[in-house]
Amino acid sequence: YENVIVLGHVQDENGQKMSKSKGNAVDPVDALNEFGADAIRWYFYTNSAPWLPNRFYGKAVTEGQRKFLGTLWNTYAFYILYANIDGFDPTKYTPDRESLTVMDRWILSKMQSMIRSVDKNMAAYRIPESCTALEEFVDDLSNWYVRRCRERFWKKGMEQDKINAYMTLYTALYNTILCAAPFIPFMTDAIYQNMIRSVDQTAKESVHLCSFPVCDESQIDPELEKAMDEVLNVVILGRAARNASGLKNRQPIGAMFVRTDKDEKLEQYYIDIIEDELNVKKVEFRDDVSEFTAYTFKPQLKTVGPKYGKNLGFIRKTLSEIDGGRAMAELNADGALKFTAPDGTEIELGRDDLLIDSSKKDGYVTEEDIHTTVVLDTNLSEELISEGFMREIVSKVQTMRKEAGFEVTDHIEISYEGSRVLYDVIDRYGDSIRHDCLADKLVQTEPYGYTKSWEINGEIMEIGVAKI
Repeated sequence: YENVIVLGHVQDENGQKMSKSKGNAVDPVDALNEFGADAIRWYFYTNSAPWLPNRFYGKAVTEGQRKFLGTLWNTYAFYILYANIDGFDPTKYTPDRESLTVMDRWILSKMQSMIRSVDKNMAAYRIPESCTALEEFVDDLSNWYVRRCRERFWKKGMEQDKINAYMTLYTALYNTILCAAPFIPFMTDAIYQNMIRSVDQTAKESVHLCSFPVCDESQIDPELEKAMDEVLNVVILGRAARNASGLKNRQPIGAMFVRTDKDEKLEQYYIDIIEDELNVKKVEFRDDVSEFTAYTFKPQLKTVGPKYGKNLGFIRKTLSEIDGGRAMAELNADGALKFTAPDGTEIELGRDDLLIDSSKKDGYVTEEDIHTTVVLDTNLSEELISEGFMREIVSKVQTMRKEAGFEVTDHIEISYEGSRVLYDVIDRYGDSIRHDCLADKLVQTEPYGYTKSWEINGEIMEIGVAKI
């Protein structure tokens, strides 16, 4: 090696130098036993440039464990779980690049961007920046790619789409551990041994004997990454609007309206993702969403008085009666509100001449950032409410499947008793419940098998699940 980087002074939580006399010293062996070497290494790499002084305390270390190491391990565990169920061997399959989904192509593009970022930052000794690139990619891989593609792994057989999903996840995990190996050597080698060497006898003995990956620029699709970033931003704002509305995520919503200052319009595929992710029946992009906000106007006396003193009463009356939505649209388009006083005076009021109050229309919730505004229509029809009940029932049955120890592939029988409201829901959505819960039977009778009582949106329901 040509250069050696050493840590700066390690301080306590308050930035004080550690010493036995102060009682704030941490025994390294105790810390290793409590947190593990990888977690401690990762903390020092991400907290600041390693050669700067670093404060060391348990809470900060465990946050890194949860945010990155835990997410990486859970994603690897997801792959291993289903690969074992299907007996999947990545050495015996190849992905079909022509049939890769948009999600596959997106995460593979993000992977190449991550490799490029980690490599360039490491070469320049920007250690925290390298870690940030790894963290962001693992978050995308776990909380977006895997979550959006889970059902592809649940399908029976080994059709090409399922092979593509497996190989994409395998490739992403493999390149992630290669990039992360210098930072978290123990976890990455543990993953390597079980995920790579267990199926590939020609693989290197350790991840640390493998070459660092080289970015394939031809696989990077900037436009695809840009479009998915916009999707993620809309979803984040939509979730915030949902939280503000108090509506559960399983309650379908009729419509959401989106205004963005981006010139490019998202293709329908991306809009479908937003609708599915936010459980919204229709997402509509608009140039203007001001109609969902009520605006009221008053004159700014400091500026209007000197200019139009004798017409001040008329101006105040006109602004109080004006259509707020139209007035706001006019102000945005022309930069001023214009009208004529009874004495013929032409009145022109700019933003500095107006006091503008806004309030959200009943039944709509708005969230926005600098570039994007989303408006959620929280008015629920009887059909939407009924479908919300159905999704809650499915969720409760899925919970009971896990509690009863059933395998994800086990077929079951569902028995139930409840209120008239819930009976009507099951009459309407029985086929969907059976499909989503892998249930061959759905019968109204005294519950049997593993049983449990639930409160579902104010209605009581007794459910039983039994394995066939």
